[in-house]
Amino acid sequence: MRILLFLLTNAAVLILISIVFNLLGLGQVLAQQGVNLDLNSLLAFSAVMGMSGSFISLLMSKWMAKRSMGVFVIEQPSNSTESWLVDTVARQARQLGIGMPEVGIFDSPEPNAFATGASKNSSLVAVSTGLLHNMQPDEVEAVLGHEMSHVANGDMVTMGLLQGVVNTFVYFFATIAGHLVDRVLFRSDDDRGGYGPAYYITQMIAQIVLSILATMIVMWFSRWREFHADAGGANLAGRNKMIDALRALQRNQEPHDLPGQLAAFGIGGGGGMSRLFMSHPPLEERIAALQNQR
Repeated sequence: MRILLFLLTNAAVLILISIVFNLLGLGQVLAQQGVNLDLNSLLAFSAVMGMSGSFISLLMSKWMAKRSMGVFVIEQPSNSTESWLVDTVARQARQLGIGMPEVGIFDSPEPNAFATGASKNSSLVAVSTGLLHNMQPDEVEAVLGHEMSHVANGDMVTMGLLQGVVNTFVYFFATIAGHLVDRVLFRSDDDRGGYGPAYYITQMIAQIVLSILATMIVMWFSRWREFHADAGGANLAGRNKMIDALRALQRNQEPHDLPGQLAAFGIGGGGGMSRLFMSHPPLEERIAALQNQR
């Protein structure tokens, strides 16, 4: 249902923009300037381009996570720690009414954890060796609750779809910019309707600039979603345990070892060039939000 609603929303946005462009006569304005661009076709093509990469990444997310992070999946617990991890995740999965995720451990001295997967009933929850060594069982339980809340909320799917939507508009507007510069400023048009170098250079630069702006949108949603995962972890393990887990992260070095997409699904408050590019809110804000929770 989450996927269907998001796809319907995306389709509605695409249709709305198409209608607005037609009402404003943007296509005719561009044609008068020598830019013969079918905006409806471009919008549809951009949607295919933007969503396909996002869906492929989502479908491959577990496979990529296991290999990029060297995750050891616990198929048969070999010690008490592994048994406790599997039992805790199984209990939380029952509480949330979702399928049992794969449970794994990856080697890293930093305390961290992440969840990924194409759906809430086909997911992976993994914790670092540093998390197990540096945090108390109650705190680890809260971290697991945080990650399981990500799974139950369908955050991996929603993030993937959101990325697909912004990718759609990045490609769409970058292509329009390329056409405008190539056809209006440089007037490079031949009988075969080809493009000059200005089109490709401008489109590439526009995609880079627009992708940076789009990343701000995706990271804003990621920060907003972290507060909900904290609340979910508090409901599963207890608010005090969740607060203690975040405070334990403060006492340890901020985790930096999750690459690429996985950074948005970790537990810690990662930094960045500025707050606009942070995938997680500062730990102080997350603790304050839990303390103010009624």
